[in-house]
Amino acid sequence: MATAPSFTPLPPLQGSARLWGTIALSLATFMNVLDSSIANVSLPAIAGDLGVSANQGTWVITSFGVANAIALPLTGWLSQRFGQVRLFVTSVLLFVLASWLCGLAPNMTTLIIFRALQGFVAGPMIPLSQGLLLSSYPPALAGLAMALWAMTTLVAPVVGPLLGGWITDNIYWSWIFYINIPIGLLAAFMVWTIYHKRESVIHKLPIDGVGLGLLVLWVGALQIMLDKGKELDWFHSPEVTALGLVSLVGFAFFLAWELTEKHPVVDLRLFKRRNFWSGTLAIAIGYGLFFGNVVLLPLWLQQFMGYPSTDAGMLLAPVGLFAIILSPVVGKNIGKVDPRCLASFAFLVFAVVLIMRSHFNTQADFGTIMIPTLLQGVGMAFFFIPLSVILLAGITPDKIPAASGLSSFVRIVAGSFGTSIATTVWQDRAAMHHAQLAESVNQGNAAATQMLAGLGSVGLSPEQALAQVNRLVDQQAYMLAANDVFYVSAIIFLMLIPFVWLSRPKMPSSGTGGGAASADAAAGAH
Repeated sequence: MATAPSFTPLPPLQGSARLWGTIALSLATFMNVLDSSIANVSLPAIAGDLGVSANQGTWVITSFGVANAIALPLTGWLSQRFGQVRLFVTSVLLFVLASWLCGLAPNMTTLIIFRALQGFVAGPMIPLSQGLLLSSYPPALAGLAMALWAMTTLVAPVVGPLLGGWITDNIYWSWIFYINIPIGLLAAFMVWTIYHKRESVIHKLPIDGVGLGLLVLWVGALQIMLDKGKELDWFHSPEVTALGLVSLVGFAFFLAWELTEKHPVVDLRLFKRRNFWSGTLAIAIGYGLFFGNVVLLPLWLQQFMGYPSTDAGMLLAPVGLFAIILSPVVGKNIGKVDPRCLASFAFLVFAVVLIMRSHFNTQADFGTIMIPTLLQGVGMAFFFIPLSVILLAGITPDKIPAASGLSSFVRIVAGSFGTSIATTVWQDRAAMHHAQLAESVNQGNAAATQMLAGLGSVGLSPEQALAQVNRLVDQQAYMLAANDVFYVSAIIFLMLIPFVWLSRPKMPSSGTGGGAASADAAAGAH
């Protein structure tokens, strides 16, 4: 049986090599995260051009998400077998190829296949970029490295919809994929030039075919269930029920197999580490809440507040402002402050933001909506970095890609859950509020009678007047439902604060200026 080779951390990069390495890795990460959101606003144009329904068009998003979710936990095994640098550069180049093929796709079936390929090869890029970046910095600057990495993952989801909308409106939807080609080629060239002599030790592990097959089965079924659940009315649909059962049974067999396999394709033993499981669960639940509300807000603005997609995007764009400004500050000081305090502060800020949004009404103006969005950026700056430091604390060099890939996988699945739950609860609560509000629209309600009379006086028929009132009731019902979701999400964020304190990251001794968690994470990159 092969045994894992010993790992010796490489010295950090110096001067311009570190600067250009950071830029190259950031470009690749930005391209990856951008592509997960850029296609959303282009779906109507893509579906229309390829002659399919809007529902069929959603497979452009689903196929990418399913393949990406499958590939993420494989990162650790792949990096040990092929080397971190080689795997990263190959992933970037294959991503470029897949992007080109997506742009050339003549029909929806072909596009879905190429998007699935794109999602799969994108899987290793984010965890490996994190590991390579950490290896470029000395332990004392590990927090700064994490901050620089986090900035790209924070900004890209905001830029994606804006850029995708502009390209679709002014050029052609294919260019949302073509723009990856120059960025990817440049990033791959720079990374290989700087890092090819810093390749990790290769350990040719045997292929866990059973584990891989079970992973594909249950993750694929789960992602499709989450994507199609609301459309098919969840477990009232035999299809969704079947997908849920397949996912559940597949997951149970996957756990049993991987925990007993000598060379598992996914190293579930990482969850034995207190810091890893507590940090991963905290970041996953927090991200699920965050992402669910990020999806809900523009839906409400566009569907019931009359905002065009561009204006809705502009309202959401400032979320990255404070995140960009504060992330380097947080990263620089992460070794001086208990990361649990910083993460707790992030959850508190998110709770305050959501409580502010829970008081929105149908008269909310641009400024009222903008202020919580700006504050949300503060929470984002204190969210990813401390929790990433916590979950990577004490991880050995060869386990960094596996740990980062596994935590990213759990986070992304939680994001899918968060989106599905938030939109479903929103619809259900809106139906309840609509029924309650509609009960008051009767002959005995003076305000309702007066409104109907006023609408009749301007020439509307009774049917038209009632339709107008129904639209107003709809608007109010969905506003109240959004308030409900915002408020409950705020409460859950507050409940996460004690959970963060289950972790036990080592703190620096006075005057050292660098946290042990940061140092361990940095050393663990190679």
